[in-house]
Amino acid sequence: MSIQLSAEDRRNRMLEMIRRTGFASLPDLVGELEVSESTVRRDLDSLEELGSARRTHGGVFYVGPTPKLPHFDHRQSTHWDQKRGIAVAAAALIEDGDTILLDGGSTTYELAQQLVTRPLQIVTNSLPVATLFMSSDSVDLVLVGGYVHSRTGVSLGPYANQMLSDLNVRRAFLSVAGINHRGYYNSNLLLVETERVMMASADEVFILADSAKFGHASLAHLCDLGEVDYLVVDDAVDKLWRSRVVDAGVKLVLGQTSNTDQHK
Repeated sequence: MSIQLSAEDRRNRMLEMIRRTGFASLPDLVGELEVSESTVRRDLDSLEELGSARRTHGGVFYVGPTPKLPHFDHRQSTHWDQKRGIAVAAAALIEDGDTILLDGGSTTYELAQQLVTRPLQIVTNSLPVATLFMSSDSVDLVLVGGYVHSRTGVSLGPYANQMLSDLNVRRAFLSVAGINHRGYYNSNLLLVETERVMMASADEVFILADSAKFGHASLAHLCDLGEVDYLVVDDAVDKLWRSRVVDAGVKLVLGQTSNTDQHK
């Protein structure tokens, strides 16, 4: 005889099942939880309202909090509203059927969550990003291999770079750790080498960065300010930086956030 779970416990169990596999079908959830299909649908409504899951034809995808990796755990929670706004703005620039490349940054992970039901061809060196798309029947997924950096879950090094050099994508979306007048930076030398190969493989390069990254450098210089096509940022970035980016010949796209301390 099965134990009757409370609605909260049932939804937590449902969410854990979806999180663990990345995707679950409606019949799987009904069978696992031993409840009616209408109950499962009501629970999924609640999870969608919380932003933890997204329904699609035949089931539901996990789009909740980022993976338990140091790279994500050490994020500043005050910037996640901005990152989500950036992700929504970047997703609007992607056309169905596009071939796109996503690196393993926290903001590109937010973008990946916006794309799980879209018909796309995805290339990524990020295990967390790849996991989001593994069960999608609308996405063709290409996972780049190589040395896996344990802190971030991304493939780096010569094997990854060789594979990337043989590919071509329409658009590459990259995260950075800092932006100043000299350009874009990341904190890992191997990562920067791999991102340079990503840039070379793409027809268009997009940098995703929240406004807190501006005015800061990091260990490794990726490229100059004008060497990318688009910069997608939150709308808290100040007027000076907006002008510098546009003057460098980069198309500036502003993501809308619900709580922005704007410097206009």
